[in-house]
Amino acid sequence: MEKWNVIQFPGMKAGKGGTEAREELSVRLKHWLGSRKAVQMVASRKWVLLLTFMGFLLGKAMILNELSPFAIAYFAVIAFMRRDYIIPVGAALLAGSLFAPFPVPLIVASEIAIFYLLFRGLESYDRAELSYAPTMVFTTTFMVKLFAVVIGPSFSWYAMLMLTMDSVLSFVLTLVFIQAIPIFTYRKKKFSLKNEEILCLIILLASVMTGAVGWTIQSLSVEHMLSRYLILIFALVGGAPLGASVGVITGLILSLADMSAVYQMSLLAFAGMLAGMLREGKRAAVALGMLLGSSILSIYLGGPGDVMNSLWETCAAIVLFMLTPKSLMTAISKYVPGTQDHTKSQHEYAKRIRDITAERVTRFSQVFRQLSRSFDQMSGAGEQVQKEGGMDHFMNAVAEGTCASCFKRTQCWDAKFIQTYKYMTDVMSTIEANPEISGKQIPVDWNRVCAKPEEVLEVMRAQYGLHQHNMQWKRQIIDSRQLVAEQLSGVSQVMEDLAKEIQRESDEMVQQEEQIRDALESLGLSIHSIEIINLEAGNVEIEIVHAYTRGFDECRKMIAPLISDVLDEHIAVLHETMTDPRQGLATVTFGSAKTFEVTTGVAAAAKGGDVMSGDSFSTVELGNGTFAVALSDGMGNGERARMESSAALNILEQLLQSGMDEKLAIKSVNSVLMLRSPEEMYATVDMALIDEYTAETTFMKIGSTPSFIKRGQEVIQVSASNLPIGIIKDIEVDLVTVQLQPGDILIMMTDGIYDAPGYAVNKELWMKRLIQEIDTDDPQDLADCLLESVIRYQQHEILDDMTVVVGKVEHFRPEWATLRVPGINRMERPRTVS
Repeated sequence: MEKWNVIQFPGMKAGKGGTEAREELSVRLKHWLGSRKAVQMVASRKWVLLLTFMGFLLGKAMILNELSPFAIAYFAVIAFMRRDYIIPVGAALLAGSLFAPFPVPLIVASEIAIFYLLFRGLESYDRAELSYAPTMVFTTTFMVKLFAVVIGPSFSWYAMLMLTMDSVLSFVLTLVFIQAIPIFTYRKKKFSLKNEEILCLIILLASVMTGAVGWTIQSLSVEHMLSRYLILIFALVGGAPLGASVGVITGLILSLADMSAVYQMSLLAFAGMLAGMLREGKRAAVALGMLLGSSILSIYLGGPGDVMNSLWETCAAIVLFMLTPKSLMTAISKYVPGTQDHTKSQHEYAKRIRDITAERVTRFSQVFRQLSRSFDQMSGAGEQVQKEGGMDHFMNAVAEGTCASCFKRTQCWDAKFIQTYKYMTDVMSTIEANPEISGKQIPVDWNRVCAKPEEVLEVMRAQYGLHQHNMQWKRQIIDSRQLVAEQLSGVSQVMEDLAKEIQRESDEMVQQEEQIRDALESLGLSIHSIEIINLEAGNVEIEIVHAYTRGFDECRKMIAPLISDVLDEHIAVLHETMTDPRQGLATVTFGSAKTFEVTTGVAAAAKGGDVMSGDSFSTVELGNGTFAVALSDGMGNGERARMESSAALNILEQLLQSGMDEKLAIKSVNSVLMLRSPEEMYATVDMALIDEYTAETTFMKIGSTPSFIKRGQEVIQVSASNLPIGIIKDIEVDLVTVQLQPGDILIMMTDGIYDAPGYAVNKELWMKRLIQEIDTDDPQDLADCLLESVIRYQQHEILDDMTVVVGKVEHFRPEWATLRVPGINRMERPRTVS
């Protein structure tokens, strides 16, 4: 006997604990079983064996001691879904019919044969569809049973009624088996079953148990033990509703098979309900509920002998239930909606889909990034090749045009190539500096060396024009490549950010959800579900389904203030949807309230009092905690200018909402405006991006006039020197960042207002004084007063389109104050929620 308890000497093994020993024993047992050929064969054909055994019991099953609708319905569904199982299943059905209470092997064989002939006939015409199965079963059953009644000893209306009922039951069971059998044949790809599919599965299992009617073990009915075992499993998995449903269905079908067991329906239904109500206590509590439920009704409905038999049958079912592996319970619960395992499987499936989607988006992002690098490399290499190739082409064209027929060609280009090339380069530089150069201005050295200076000069001037034209087009191509490279890089960045957003997965915060639920229910609110998506400060997102009362607005008056107190952060209602108006359910999404809010005012006038102004403005939420105030002035006046300015603002807003970088968005809009029209049309853009959580404001001023910030009696000017968009390709964008304070008023205007005093007046001082003289803090009143003052200064003449946009930054004040409930503590948020 080996001992491992004192000192571990070299070469000796450490002692193993009980858990490790059991795990090793389990691994060895699995390895031993896996090495046996018989075990391997059974494992590989387990579904065939299971379906064959089910076929044997269904062939033996009968109801009302004369109807056998199960066999043909089961065979029909197997024939359509798993044709490779026809032979073993058909043989099992025939074998089971031999052991039926009233053997009907000839009828079952006839039904199977006729159905198979109809099936092969439909196959020959490519019409063998599963939807025909119920009708084929009804026709087959009716024909065979009618023939049996006609040749039988008596022909009566009762016999006709029973054969019609048998045919209808076969039709209905076929529809049931179509929903249930795919679970065993792995044709069902999804991990979720509808309630109807669960009921069909229960009917199939109860029908199989009907085949065990008459089997006993020590005077205990096998079908009663199996029915109780089935109820225990589904009561533990689905609770009281599913346990009671299984009890009713199994009790009904078993009572039809054995008329002496009619009371089993009520007994099993009550026992299933009681067992399901105790599911929170796990297996032991469920078993206790089954024992109590079956014992109580057995005492009430049966005699002493029946009570003891029912008790022992329940105990046998409980033993089987306790010996059932946990893996089987988990596998069943994955298919039942509402269970924790089902939710977990759905969560894992959604996570896999999310990861796959994020991976594909990342791959697309990498493709766009690689394309961007390729275009960028082409642009960089193209500039160098352009310079070298352009010069060589220029020299070759001049040499072929004049030097090819010259008698000094060999002397110049062969003997003195470097000197000649240098002279030609000098002349080209002279032409580049002065394209109208004459023969008298040619360098003296060139006249002394060249035999045809006038002709060479004339050809060089002509070639220089072509050279410049070609170089211009090549530069445009390189600029276009560079633009495409930048835009592809921007798209790649947006897709990369999208992939990261897809991969974000909210942690399960059960404790925080229960804390919020307890706080809300303490106020008497009916909360159906709470899902915390994000608890990050400033980015909170919580979804609550609650029962609402029309006109009370509980979500804004009670729920949001209470959550604000629990989280110690202002929470507001983001979205509200009536999920089920009949039941009074609403789904409300709560999120972090803004720290600051922006109120705006706009005043505008078209040139000469016209209706259509060339200016466009926009005040919009970009959706990421940013408020945009934008103003654009198109070139000229009227409809065409309005089209250019509105196009610039609309495209810019959409690009910014998609997450594109500000500078790249401006360059993209610039490219679009240049491609829209070959004419020289441009537009100015003046946009302020206000962060509603910090009030930090980023100004994008592209060819626009200065903006002003009114802070009390102080007026601060914000300006930047950038060209308007739509003029040149390489536009430089300078962003200006300013930290606004509560109460600051932002004033943005077009040149029609800013240039109103003319060139004789200092416009900046004039505008500052004009803004200071307006004694109002209301954005709309300030905009109206400023426009009116400018028009009066111009003696009521509107010389250009005028537009002024005013925005005021203020602290956000919730409509309802936080609601403090005694006994409810502040929530501790996790540090990271991803």
